Amino acid sequence: MTPEFSRTERVDTIGERERTVTITADATERAALATRFGLLSVDRLDADFAVRRESSGISARGRVTAAVVQACSVTGEPLPVRIDETAALRFVAESPDAEEVELDSESLDTIPYEGGAIDLGEAAAETMALALDPFPRGPNAAATLKAAGVVSEDEVATGPLAGLKALLAKK
Repeated sequence: MTPEFSRTERVDTIGERERTVTITADATERAALATRFGLLSVDRLDADFAVRRESSGISARGRVTAAVVQACSVTGEPLPVRIDETAALRFVAESPDAEEVELDSESLDTIPYEGGAIDLGEAAAETMALALDPFPRGPNAAATLKAAGVVSEDEVATGPLAGLKALLAKK
């Protein structure tokens, strides 16, 4: 399956010297990404990567920027969101006999690839998706929840005296 926003770079063209790759999603790709990630729209998606070959794979470091519109998880109202994420990725050739590698906090996110190319477009799309709030709430969310009878977390009493407030309110 080819991703909606695919920008491949052939591995044999990537050397040890850093090279900058700039990519931008077109309107058709952005519409398909909006559908895939459950967004109202993706108005802009751009990425700049500095790619180079390293002993452990292909390094891609850069920045992913986007303008998207999410739906409030409570009201469905449109919420414009700006994304500006740094990306530090390592593409490694997929191998059936590859050993697991222990990663430290300085390690890059590792993405396996098959064949002779890496896909920076898919990497940018996934970086954008991971930066999104999974449960966005707009300015009317709290009022809508309250009107529906949903109490907020700070209104919930817990512990051995949880029922005391309700008993005192009855007097």
